[in-house]
Amino acid sequence: MNQKDQSAVSAVSASNLPFQDLTERILAAFFRVYNNLGYGFLEKVYENALLIELKRAGLSTEPQRPITVRYDEQVIGEYFADLLVEDKVIVEIKATKCLAAEHEAQLLNYLKATEIEVGLLAQLRPEAGGSAAGF
Repeated sequence: MNQKDQSAVSAVSASNLPFQDLTERILAAFFRVYNNLGYGFLEKVYENALLIELKRAGLSTEPQRPITVRYDEQVIGEYFADLLVEDKVIVEIKATKCLAAEHEAQLLNYLKATEIEVGLLAQLRPEAGGSAAGF
């Protein structure tokens, strides 16, 4: 891992997220993908590449994990998380210059609709490389 990768991984892990070792491994894989592909592809391309990296790292990863939203015990909606890693961390990938409040709300709602405790919002941006935020 190069120095840029290590500082970004350490910055997020300093937030003391649950499953710290797992989140650090996910973030390291994310930055390897960004360093290899750079900015400019659609999110699906990064999702596919990250899936390869996570499986290479020996992590159980499910792409496009369905999330069912219920109200009064009735299904009212279904969404799909980009990746679910080790049944513990939802990873949402955004290839955008700026993250909006809606991106955070999307991930927080995914967490709320499941029993999953940790979510990572992985942003691929043109000017300063990738970034990640944990929830």
